[in-house]
Amino acid sequence: MTLSTQPYKGARDFYPEDKRVQKYMFATLRSAVERYGYEEYDAPILEPLEMYLAKSGEEIVKEQTYSFEDRGGRQVVIRPEMTPTVSRMVAARRQELGYPLRWYSIPNLWRYERPQRGRLREHWQLNVDIFGVAGVAAETELITLVHDIFAAFGAQPDMYEIRLNHRVLVDEILGAYLGLNESAQHTIGKLIDRINKMDRSEFTGKVIAAIDDTAVADDVVTKLLQILDATSLAELPEELQKSDAYNELSVVISQLESAGIRNIHFDPTVMRGFDYYTGIIFEVSDTDSDNNRAMLGGGRYDGLVGLFGVSPVPTVGFGWGDVTLENFLRSHDLMPELQPETDMYVALVGDVQAAVQPMVAILRNAGARLAVDISGRKLGDQFKVAEKKGVNEVLIIGESELSSDQFKLKSLKTGDEQVLKLSDLVAMFQK
Repeated sequence: MTLSTQPYKGARDFYPEDKRVQKYMFATLRSAVERYGYEEYDAPILEPLEMYLAKSGEEIVKEQTYSFEDRGGRQVVIRPEMTPTVSRMVAARRQELGYPLRWYSIPNLWRYERPQRGRLREHWQLNVDIFGVAGVAAETELITLVHDIFAAFGAQPDMYEIRLNHRVLVDEILGAYLGLNESAQHTIGKLIDRINKMDRSEFTGKVIAAIDDTAVADDVVTKLLQILDATSLAELPEELQKSDAYNELSVVISQLESAGIRNIHFDPTVMRGFDYYTGIIFEVSDTDSDNNRAMLGGGRYDGLVGLFGVSPVPTVGFGWGDVTLENFLRSHDLMPELQPETDMYVALVGDVQAAVQPMVAILRNAGARLAVDISGRKLGDQFKVAEKKGVNEVLIIGESELSSDQFKLKSLKTGDEQVLKLSDLVAMFQK
């Protein structure tokens, strides 16, 4: 039997050039969030299945988790997201931690779903959460942080848009305003979450089917569509503008606009797929027509920590997957030309492998990242290897170079050569 060289469906192999991209993205993310005082954490990749059954939503648990029974008879799951895990960790040390608590992670996650552009079964995700702030200052901080992360990658505000909604406002629209029962509210809420994946007639038909009272179905649909087509809070019915949820959204949008963030607007179709959200929710979408999709999202989830038997902690967080981030950077030509980690390739001439080690140690101690060719191949073949690795500078060392302290440094890009002493090379790397 011949084994396949392909990775598992929906997962990726990371060759050095791919890992280089990941390292660049993660380093930029870490730098940006740590400027806001967020601390990195991590946790096991396996969690009890019951933790996700409690609050993540049936679709996530029944259709998208890699779950199994371990050898001890426990039902476990490979984490599909990080929010329940971080809530568990905070609950475990509820009284010991200092609030506001600012944490972040970039974990490996798995979801069993159909691989497509921007969505794979395995991915990494930046998760940023602030615990212990009940007011909307937390939402304002996180969305401002998102804006600054985009800026750290060189993105301009017209390349993306920030869309806000409020889960309580949605409940008020579907309940008090439209008069729907709980079952219809739940079904229609899920439909709104998928509204951009179906045409208007299909959406309307499914909404009507979810309403028990057919006599009022047409009127409900008309009112609902008017609200879903709103592009600003001012377009909502007057009775909805009196709600606390409306006021919270107004404050956040006003604060962000005062901070110079203008690419933000109210969008009543933003729902987020998880059942645990309790307040303001938000998504950020790419404006590029070739990649026009939500890249990241989050919101307030005040109840999750309390599920672990401790007092609830008000919490706001967001997640940003590495796949959508990379697609965004490439679609807007923001991915820099990343250089190999190796500064210089050392090509050996003759049997000098042992004799060259002290010199190599001196250069490495000076800061040089050197790859020494120990293959014993011809000089031309060593040049070809350096070229394949993308290393431009080749240092040639043989017996005559070691004895004379005259070393030839060749640029594979230009073909230029220069002769340098060991002290010159040390000075070059110390700079």
